[in-house]
Amino acid sequence: MLKFQTAGESHGQGLVAVISGVPAGLHIDFAYVDRELKRRMGGYGRGGRMKIESDSAQFLSGVRHGETIGSPVAVLIENRDWPNWKEAMAVEYRPEDRAKYKPLSSPRPGHADLAGTLKYNFRDARYVLERASARETAARVAAGAIAKLLLGEFCIRVASHVVAVGRAALLARETPFEAILALRDKDEIVLNCVDPEAEQRMKQEVDLATENRDTVGGVFEVRVRGVPPGLGACAQWDERLDGQLAQAIMSIQAVKGVEIGAAVGNAARFGSEVQDEIAYNRSQSRFTRASNRAGGIEGGMTNGEEIVVRGFLKPISTLRRPLESVNFETREPVKAAYERSDVCVVPAAGVVGEAMVALVLARALLEKVGGDSIQESRRNFDGYVAQLRSY
Repeated sequence: MLKFQTAGESHGQGLVAVISGVPAGLHIDFAYVDRELKRRMGGYGRGGRMKIESDSAQFLSGVRHGETIGSPVAVLIENRDWPNWKEAMAVEYRPEDRAKYKPLSSPRPGHADLAGTLKYNFRDARYVLERASARETAARVAAGAIAKLLLGEFCIRVASHVVAVGRAALLARETPFEAILALRDKDEIVLNCVDPEAEQRMKQEVDLATENRDTVGGVFEVRVRGVPPGLGACAQWDERLDGQLAQAIMSIQAVKGVEIGAAVGNAARFGSEVQDEIAYNRSQSRFTRASNRAGGIEGGMTNGEEIVVRGFLKPISTLRRPLESVNFETREPVKAAYERSDVCVVPAAGVVGEAMVALVLARALLEKVGGDSIQESRRNFDGYVAQLRSY
């Protein structure tokens, strides 16, 4: 089974991703992995940290001469900001470092600070926020890039775009997949929106938040093309693919809601207006749909249409105009802590969303076709596609 874990703190020495279950023989495009990391760092409204970092993936294990060898793949992304935090984030106990260190004792509303310190019995939110920080998602993007390379072997493509920032939204509900994919070729990531006019309105929302020393959220959409029907299952609750995708997107920092297909609009319509009617294309030997309101998933399984998943991102919690909080030690009212941060992270969250969706689908694909090598997986996949066409 394909699975991954990450380790590391925001201002520690680096971030690590370990991905196991990748078939042997998968070619790793190292430049592609680094481009994915660069995409996560971009976007209008990003903060000063992104001017310091220059994320690059160092492959430590699981890859030899450019191809996976079937063992766990370990990837390291160094934090260039680490030299500035060696004392505050020291691993070994040194009294001289501890004496210089000032605990973070005023938790930020909306962040993991307070809940985490209560859970672990800390008096310092630093121990919590370092791991809860969205900096961790760089490791996810590296793992997701490997998953995308795997999916690409089966002609499955993953892309994302921004559909809303604050009150500014893309008016068209359906956007051509190729238009979303073309956003990757742009020299500069602004807000990753396919419509220049809508993107300009989104920039104005970011500018307003910046002027008010505030933050702004929004909505990103992940689309996947080329997925065959039958991934996932309807037999058990935890095997349902829509549930797995929802959990994966909800796990992204600041995401507070997930929509698959046209779920929000469908809730206000009658069933006859919602279901995607079925037809059969004889020339392609496949079942087709007149619409895709289900977002490519029915009964917990893919149905062969494009997968459409949206993540709803709240404004991030670190504000340059701090909200009210309470000091851990004195219990007296104080202003919440402020750390160098972003104003808008919606485009970056979309890249992370791509990674998470790709990881879920890569796992579901391998569960379906199996294979210890990429060649074996391809043979099994081709056999399954032949079965679908002969149905």
